[in-house]
Amino acid sequence: MTIAVAAGKGGTGKTLLSTSLALSLNESYPGKVQLLDCDVEEPNADLLMRSEFDQSDDVHILVPQVDLDKCSRCGACAKKCEFAAIAVINDAVLTFPELCAGCGVCAYVCPTRAIEEVKRKVGTVSVGTAGNGLKFVQGRVKVGETRSGPVTKATKKLLRDDMINIVDSPPGTACPMQETVEGSDFCILITERTPFGLSDLEAAVETCKALEVPVGIVINRDRPGFDGLDEYCTRSGIPVLLRIPEKREIAEAYSKGVTLTEAFPEWGRQLIDMFENIASQCSQGEKQNAKS
Repeated sequence: MTIAVAAGKGGTGKTLLSTSLALSLNESYPGKVQLLDCDVEEPNADLLMRSEFDQSDDVHILVPQVDLDKCSRCGACAKKCEFAAIAVINDAVLTFPELCAGCGVCAYVCPTRAIEEVKRKVGTVSVGTAGNGLKFVQGRVKVGETRSGPVTKATKKLLRDDMINIVDSPPGTACPMQETVEGSDFCILITERTPFGLSDLEAAVETCKALEVPVGIVINRDRPGFDGLDEYCTRSGIPVLLRIPEKREIAEAYSKGVTLTEAFPEWGRQLIDMFENIASQCSQGEKQNAKS
């Protein structure tokens, strides 16, 4: 199964939970777990995993290259490009690869076949191991690139049906998060007990509903005060899967690049129990879908 870990905002502990969960599961299901860091614009799970990569593949998109001898300057390519990645000004034909989405429309509509699509590197996907043989996959967008989608898709191609896939998603609810969470069996949304945390959580829940991905909530830095978060969960019928208390010791361990379970092994059992709870919910959901 595939479990995405996401958050409505950055800094809530998403990567700490992803790495700790993957390491805990790897202890109980050795060789059956992999962690995929799909936060490709700023991947940092490797800082906690102390991973070793033995394979790295470039990710390319196809961008236009114009043969000016064949080009009639009709402007059809520029008119159809939705991203303003190509322009025809008098006799000049300009391309802007950084804006190109690699859709191929320009080459398709060119009446003189003057446009050839050539490869352009936009990022890398690296594969390695960490933490007692845990398989680790990391996507990373090339510095300066504005589109993360191709790298996210390339990273998700390494999802395996015969393994437990833990996917560290980008923060927020924009396209990168949606691209990552889509198709997952379940999404863990991690939040914090503040009004801002609740507001961002509500947006993330609605996004997952639109993607038809079931959700559960983990409250990080849990402490007394602000009951609005619990009231929202009760009112919405969304389960609170785990509560991680606000403790200086946890923050200190994280600041040193140590995961929750490495610093406090007792959390391993709670994370495994959370996974088994999620697996049970997904199984029940499949049975209900089969009946309907």
